[in-house]
Amino acid sequence: MLIRTDSDGFNHPRGSEITPQPVYEARRQLLRTMAAGAAGGTLAAWAGRDALAAVPRPGKLAALPGQPSQVVGANTMEALTPYADASQYNNYYEFGLDKADPARNAHTLKTTPWSVKVEGLVAKPGTFSLEDLIKLSPQEERIYRLRCVEGWSMVIPWVGYSLAQLLRQVQPLGSAKYVEFVTLADQKMMPGLRANVLDWPYTEGLRLDEAMHPLTLLAFGMYGEVLPAQNGAPVRLVVPWKYGFKSAKSIVAIRLTDKQPGTAWNKAARNEYGFYSNVNPDVPHPRWSQATERRIGEGGLFAKKRKTLMFNGYGEQVGQLYAGMDLKQQF
Repeated sequence: MLIRTDSDGFNHPRGSEITPQPVYEARRQLLRTMAAGAAGGTLAAWAGRDALAAVPRPGKLAALPGQPSQVVGANTMEALTPYADASQYNNYYEFGLDKADPARNAHTLKTTPWSVKVEGLVAKPGTFSLEDLIKLSPQEERIYRLRCVEGWSMVIPWVGYSLAQLLRQVQPLGSAKYVEFVTLADQKMMPGLRANVLDWPYTEGLRLDEAMHPLTLLAFGMYGEVLPAQNGAPVRLVVPWKYGFKSAKSIVAIRLTDKQPGTAWNKAARNEYGFYSNVNPDVPHPRWSQATERRIGEGGLFAKKRKTLMFNGYGEQVGQLYAGMDLKQQF
């Protein structure tokens, strides 16, 4: 495959389009300045709505528009990661271990028909078709920071709604304490499954209160379009205050349980990947620091790193979930 290197410092397959830094970035800067002035919170809210309206569609896949989210903390004003980077620099080991493998190999993923089974400790278990899930609640556009445990980050405009909307439909029982997410594992579609890197299928989990938090997103799209296969089509989880591997892709089952579920990376390397995996600059990974991060699409490999924020900058919204916990021990 022919490769070209662009001004962002990253390699892109020839023929891919690199999203320019358009006029909306200048408007974002102006709105940030205005929102910081005397008008306060009201103007900031207006600025966020206007910035959302400026997110351009890549024109690659079917449109999936979302209304501006009213969830507190759901719309960062930071510059978006170019779509070409967000859709071609991915961790999705079911399609290969290299960052470029998912975009190259995920065309084999068939997303129709698709359904998600919701079961376990719920009053109304059921199987939801993708069409039913999309219609279950109004789609919202949310601009979240995404922080990978490997020390890089992105800013992505997702489309979806709070996972709590689905969980309320199935009515969790009082005995439910955790939510497990099971992803697709189909060797016919996923060549990476032949590598015994993880215990397939990939599973993840949250405490029930984390899953019910308004910021926890059930996502069906990004950049105003349906999810690309390599980004977890057709439905994935996005938990913005946790490292990216917590956000399970291509979900086929959701189970509510009274016991903490085993998760893929925690089972593979318990000393490196805790169950909670909250973004925490003060708790280094055994093989690298978490104090700083490299923003993808921001100046290339030699760009100055930025400081990592506790809970990825969402501490005001989620910090109370962990009151009284030792986050260095319960990492």
